[in-house]
Amino acid sequence: MLQINNLLKKYRDKTILDIKDLFIEKGVIHLKGINGSGKTTFSKIVAGLIPFQGELLLNNSLSPISTKVEYRKLVNYSESEPNYPEFLTANDLISFVGKAKGATKKHLKSIPEIFGVNEYLHDHIGTYSSGMLKRLSLCLAFMGYPTLVLLDEPFNTLDTSAISTLKNMIAEYHDKGVNFILVSH
Repeated sequence: MLQINNLLKKYRDKTILDIKDLFIEKGVIHLKGINGSGKTTFSKIVAGLIPFQGELLLNNSLSPISTKVEYRKLVNYSESEPNYPEFLTANDLISFVGKAKGATKKHLKSIPEIFGVNEYLHDHIGTYSSGMLKRLSLCLAFMGYPTLVLLDEPFNTLDTSAISTLKNMIAEYHDKGVNFILVSH
């Protein structure tokens, strides 16, 4: 599913990631490591959000560098600690990301309901708790028709109901052929 060759990421002169050769099989993968080990940086690289040196290919053909649009339609990401503009609403973000990811009207309605986001869909994000922000981030990660979903610290700040919902969504989507990388400590 994911082939990585000579991936190098530095911040200033400090090497954060140096991966010579790695192949990640299809499935549900748990990536864990200590604080500062580069897990979030790796997730953001795979999500196509930050630059890097080297090669990363999804399904032997799509790259976050050379086929940006096609790649990003198939790779979704939920941040560990989501940070969105406070003046927007969940509806604003869901509509925008949903359109970019090719989500159907059914997705735009059902996914926020599943994650319990519909209750505060029209409130400004600046009023959200950390749990509400995480639920919104998870909604965005399940929009469209992803091949790979990256979930960074997926259970942080969630209550038991949302954890159960997330586990069910991972199982349901995996049964449909979606792959996951779950990142945690």
